[in-house]
Amino acid sequence: MASKKYLELQDFTSEELTNELTETLAQFKKMKFEHALKGLENPMTLREVRRDVARLRTEVRRRELAALPAEALSERSRIRNRRRNK
Repeated sequence: MASKKYLELQDFTSEELTNELTETLAQFKKMKFEHALKGLENPMTLREVRRDVARLRTEVRRRELAALPAEALSERSRIRNRRRNK
């Protein structure tokens, strides 16, 4: 079943998605730095933010692939199949 966060990301525009990704990356870097210096109260938040970044990047990539023309998609599939068969 799709998570609620994933469903929320589908409603974002591409611009909102990009802004959210940059903000979340900045937040993750800041949290990681603070954790290295003095430690976080709850270090599991690092995992949550890292996974949020992955969700955002996945949605951006999904939209990029959806916007590709059919010819480019077939070329991509051909390359992926060739790599898989090695």
